[in-house]
Amino acid sequence: MSELASESVSQGADDRVRCPWGDGTPDYAAYHDDEWGVPLRGQTELYERVSLEAFQSGLSWITILRKREGFRAAFAGFDPARVAGFGDADVARLMADASIVRNRAKIVATIGNARAILDLDRPLDDLLWSFAPTGDRPRPATLADVPAVTPESTAMAKELKRRGFAFVGPTTCYALMQATGMVDDHIATCWRAEVSGR
Repeated sequence: MSELASESVSQGADDRVRCPWGDGTPDYAAYHDDEWGVPLRGQTELYERVSLEAFQSGLSWITILRKREGFRAAFAGFDPARVAGFGDADVARLMADASIVRNRAKIVATIGNARAILDLDRPLDDLLWSFAPTGDRPRPATLADVPAVTPESTAMAKELKRRGFAFVGPTTCYALMQATGMVDDHIATCWRAEVSGR
């Protein structure tokens, strides 16, 4: 989530202390509490996250969260085999669909990424998780301690691009790693940090 910038924690109406971005709206709180940083596996699930992170580039994450069901409907539940078969008529349909972000380059990239997934010689989740850092990482004390790019996300981006993926730069890949639990960047005073015990 590249737009995270605040330094301090936030205490919600439910008295939970969260990473500061996690209390901005109920949508953010639910995403923060239930999904962000939770290990995620599965081809469809990770294809969805790769796609949503790509669509988020240059936008607020809340925009993507609020359109998530629209994205799922528009992109056939993020089934790579179905999306890989999309053609020009589907691009035109998607460009007219107000329930998603209508950006032609990102739509075309999402279709191309589905085709790249089908060409992989290993499962998508195995490929992506191969870039997860190993060993102990210090938990960030504040959001200022959370990087936007790491050597692992740079390596992931390079490999995905080599395999034909688009809209997967190092910053987007690091946001993907955070979102899917490949790294746990909940700050030290966040209730989720206490639950994970690191």
